[in-house]
Amino acid sequence: MNNFEQITSIEQIDYFLHQNKLAFLFISRPNCSVCVSLFPQVEEILLKYPKIKLAYINAEVLPEVASKFSIFAVPVLLLFVEGKEYVREARIVALIEFESKIKKIYDNQK
Repeated sequence: MNNFEQITSIEQIDYFLHQNKLAFLFISRPNCSVCVSLFPQVEEILLKYPKIKLAYINAEVLPEVASKFSIFAVPVLLLFVEGKEYVREARIVALIEFESKIKKIYDNQK
């Protein structure tokens, strides 16, 4: 979790997305077993792409995140390029496909 910025307000989300060309949000809840097991795997993948800035949002601390991004279940993984959503994965994530999508977008940003 050290690689992820903790976000606790909608204003912080907006600032984070505005400040970072490549921005990734991991949205979860602490009592979600899928979230807990998925997080380290997603982190391992994303550390291969150092230009992507990472942030974590606890949906219990910031319930407004659900309406901001139309979220109905956690975890939700969102990748933004210049403030626009390019990748959205929710609940059960196929990690090989997820990494393939991330790599394709990342390689196009060089």
